[in-house]
Amino acid sequence: MNRAVFVLIYQSKSKYMKRSCLKTISVLFIFWTLKSITLGQVVNPENINIYRDGVILKGKFYFAEGQGLFPTLLLLQGFPGNQSDVIGLGAILSKSGINTMTFNFSGTHQSQGEISFKNCQLDIRAALEFLYIPEIIARFKIDTSLIVLGGYSFGGGMGMTYAMRHPRPTHIITIAGNDWGAFFEEYISNTELKNTTDANIEWAVTSGIARFEKGGRPTEIAESGIEKLDPTFFLKKNASSLKYKNILIICGLDDDTSYDFILPLYRSLKKENAQHIKIYAFQDDHSFLKTSSELATTIIKWIKAISESQK
Repeated sequence: MNRAVFVLIYQSKSKYMKRSCLKTISVLFIFWTLKSITLGQVVNPENINIYRDGVILKGKFYFAEGQGLFPTLLLLQGFPGNQSDVIGLGAILSKSGINTMTFNFSGTHQSQGEISFKNCQLDIRAALEFLYIPEIIARFKIDTSLIVLGGYSFGGGMGMTYAMRHPRPTHIITIAGNDWGAFFEEYISNTELKNTTDANIEWAVTSGIARFEKGGRPTEIAESGIEKLDPTFFLKKNASSLKYKNILIICGLDDDTSYDFILPLYRSLKKENAQHIKIYAFQDDHSFLKTSSELATTIIKWIKAISESQK
């Protein structure tokens, strides 16, 4: 497995850890390139086009093979993502009987349009609607009673916000996902974080990987006032809106975003007496390079347990 990870980090002191640490900054901006996957046999996903208000979103569908219908995971990319898979999960899960679909958000890679928080939410809605098209259901043998919304990093945060806003789907996975409200509260108060984030954004734009809608860059969001952000981007503060969801939370013990975003959200959900929350922490950082197999196994068991409970 050959992966290249480009992560910009800054030195800071975590308020949850009594030590000086390197804090992974790119919950929003990790540049992840999956060059190749070797899993014993080649897994060839099918190219898909998702149509959203005149915008074409490019994606991949890793389809399960065999008889019957299959649970399906919509797996949201990090930022700016890549044009193949999400930390290798699509290839692994599809070989275990779980359809996995991913796509590039508007304004990233070959997807049309421009990226913004609003457009990302519209993209997710269009992708979910795609999974309910009769021709798509028949083509990929989708069990519409078990469609899971999941996301990694940038996509994890976006997926949780979508879940907070909509009754469907009820099964959610967040992998090293972020709390946008908490991120921006730190962004506006930490000059080093702001400068590094802005440099990451500029790199993505000048490289042609990302095209932002006017007002969609973090610096523009901050300038207009983070109080104008929709409340659903503040996950911890509005955890009550998620307490009836079935949520799998995955984090890395060596990823400081776990302490800044994930654990605070988990504690808030428990305070709200959320009954269907599971959290798994791996001895790994934001990339999950060392524990990708264990991570995939955790997801497979969680989804298959839901499938068994529905029989």
